[in-house]
Amino acid sequence: MPPRRILVIAGSDSSGGAGLEADQKVIAVHGCYAMTATTALTAQNTLGVHDIHHVPAEFLRKQIDAVVTDVGVDVVKTGMLASAGTIEAVAEVIQNYNLKTVVVDPVMVATTGSPLLPNTSLSLLRRKLLPLATVLTPNLPEARLLLADAGFGHLPLEKVGDLEAIARAVGSLGPKEKVVDVLWGRDEKGEEVVTRIETPYWESRHTHGTGCSLASAIACNLAKGMDMPKAVEAACRYVEAGIKTAPGLGNGNGPLNHFHSTYSLPFAPGHFIKYLLERPDVAPVWKRYVTHPFVLAMGNGTLPLESFKGYLIQDYLYLTHYARASALAGYKAKKIEDIGASAAIVTHIFREMELHINYCSGFGISKQDIESCEEKEACTAYTRYVLDIGNSEDWFALQIAMAPCLLGYGAIAKMLFSNPKSKREGNVYWTWIKNYVEEDYLMAIKTGSDLLERHAVLQSPARIDELANIFIHATKMEIAFWEMYSSH
Repeated sequence: MPPRRILVIAGSDSSGGAGLEADQKVIAVHGCYAMTATTALTAQNTLGVHDIHHVPAEFLRKQIDAVVTDVGVDVVKTGMLASAGTIEAVAEVIQNYNLKTVVVDPVMVATTGSPLLPNTSLSLLRRKLLPLATVLTPNLPEARLLLADAGFGHLPLEKVGDLEAIARAVGSLGPKEKVVDVLWGRDEKGEEVVTRIETPYWESRHTHGTGCSLASAIACNLAKGMDMPKAVEAACRYVEAGIKTAPGLGNGNGPLNHFHSTYSLPFAPGHFIKYLLERPDVAPVWKRYVTHPFVLAMGNGTLPLESFKGYLIQDYLYLTHYARASALAGYKAKKIEDIGASAAIVTHIFREMELHINYCSGFGISKQDIESCEEKEACTAYTRYVLDIGNSEDWFALQIAMAPCLLGYGAIAKMLFSNPKSKREGNVYWTWIKNYVEEDYLMAIKTGSDLLERHAVLQSPARIDELANIFIHATKMEIAFWEMYSSH
């Protein structure tokens, strides 16, 4: 497929940290094709904007006409519009060419505090352009300026809920979706949907161009077919990583690292597991695993007790081999922190097996009874697959093969624990559910997850695909494990 086409209508930043220069970097690393219509030239650096040269609206219109009539446009992204004439021209071409996906970044003030849009043009921006926007990405000062121009009072900002109120108020100005630090919009039924975009605070002065970069990343994600919430979240993650890995240029507000992901891995650092579980080839298999009828029957208490007893015995036998695999991972590890992580997981497995023994004793099943039972074929197939990966592949492949068990039980328990039906009086499986939301197991998940994230960024794109196939096969083995007793 040809790359998605993004037309950026914005000003040029001579320091390269914001404006058209930042937009083009962002679009390039997202695999899309950038086109530009320049609204203004700026003389600026990380310390401030020294001068602005406005491009006449008539010439801006010619730039847009040339691009739209020849190359074509999938998404329009606007930035610094700089003047009333420019706003009029942009609104007109969007309507005339019926450009349907429009990301509006209402650039009004630079990071350094320099004004980039006259106050006299604010009302025009609000009335002419905002109603045409698919998504609007104001920061808090910009949102408040827009609201003040529309006659709103000074809205408080003391808690996250206040952000939602601000986003809701901005929503009345016309755009379909708004990003502040929350995404506000309406679903297909017209019902209000508010999504919080939670990002850890990172102390940094290198935030020049964050607004431009966020809006351009959203534009690219929309052009590539993402729905709005995922497009916005992925853009936030991109900017987050750009701030964290900023090159430290300039003496003032320096630029982001727009190329933090040019190692070509399809996920931002620290977000490998989320990427893995949402991959198109992984997600359906993962859903079958964590929402299997056996699991749901445990949640609502309808699973036959004999099925659960059989499962517990096989799971105990499985954990013996899982501990062996974890010990093998420790042997194959090269760094002491990874050896320690494997040892911590083995220790956790030992405690989990003790819980199994205590749990089974309540059903009249002794440890001797458990250990004298024969492994079912599904248990043998699964555990020997994991151990075979450990012997024939590298250390990280073994971690991936063991990951569906570690991550899946946590996800399943979290889902069942939060379901009111699971807590009903008399559900014999409630104790089992609680075991996997206890601090001990949560720490095991964190240890394993941190290990996966730490090493995922060291892999090649081709290796990530190979590892995903291992994860899929191991997840299918987990499903087969449920199937042993789901028909009883």
